[in-house]
Amino acid sequence: MNFQQLRIIREAARQNFNLTEVANILFTSQSGVSKHIKDLEDELGVELFERKGKRLLGFTGPGREILDVVERILLDTANIKRVAQQYTEEDEGSLSLATTHTQARYVLPPIISEFKKAFPRVHLELHQCGPEEIVTLLKAGKVDIGIATEALQDEPSLVCFPFHSWQHAVVVPKHHPLLEEKELTLEAVAQYSIITYHQGYTGRRSIDLAFEQADLHPDIVMSALDADVIKTYVELGLGIGIIASVAWQPQRDSELVLLDSTDLFPVKTTQLALRRGHYLRSFALRLVQLCCQSVPQEEIQQQVQ
Repeated sequence: MNFQQLRIIREAARQNFNLTEVANILFTSQSGVSKHIKDLEDELGVELFERKGKRLLGFTGPGREILDVVERILLDTANIKRVAQQYTEEDEGSLSLATTHTQARYVLPPIISEFKKAFPRVHLELHQCGPEEIVTLLKAGKVDIGIATEALQDEPSLVCFPFHSWQHAVVVPKHHPLLEEKELTLEAVAQYSIITYHQGYTGRRSIDLAFEQADLHPDIVMSALDADVIKTYVELGLGIGIIASVAWQPQRDSELVLLDSTDLFPVKTTQLALRRGHYLRSFALRLVQLCCQSVPQEEIQQQVQ
């Protein structure tokens, strides 16, 4: 048994059992991959994969259980390197963070600025993507930290900590009729064309649910991935916007008005997620602490490890 065989088992799962893709990822040949699998199965005395001819269809029962062990072994192998780097390169290295546009654009800048002042020699990679992709990147070990409002808490291999809470808010152009409302209601909002987030992004489901519970059917004429796009088209008069409250910047959004929507939509909590068993170097732990100041360092380490 060797590490290449273990990597092949893991990549087979990640590449949907396509041995050509496994070979490309591991810089080897497909025949070499097949031989490694056969050698490992012979050594263990069990078949790891269900097959149709030479094609792999999925894991057998033993294969699924062995994959869990393989994931832990390879994770701990990577942790050994991180522990060594902690002592040889304490204040330098690389740290990767995956998050959504809203968090990257409106919430994280002051935190990242403070982090870089403390660790100027740490190379920070910031990936902007959707919640489901963030989960995938974390599980694959391609990023160290993930931040999003959706999806993260549904994955058992991740441990989550509350980052910050926020609500959706309604934005309208200056002189819009909704400005005359003494108390904003969902009924009043639903009378106008609405521009808001795509499904699966920035709490869109809770927006839809709020209208459903009020038995309203709003006309959502446009959806976008981020608040900047939403606000741009609201300024053009194509509809009113529903955005994350944290995306409101009075000086930059001077052509728009933010309405008091406190009672219209539920409070949402954005989560910071880490992969269970992932060793956190001191600078990575510091960034987590900057994001989750209400969570003690000992609790973060205990839950992750």
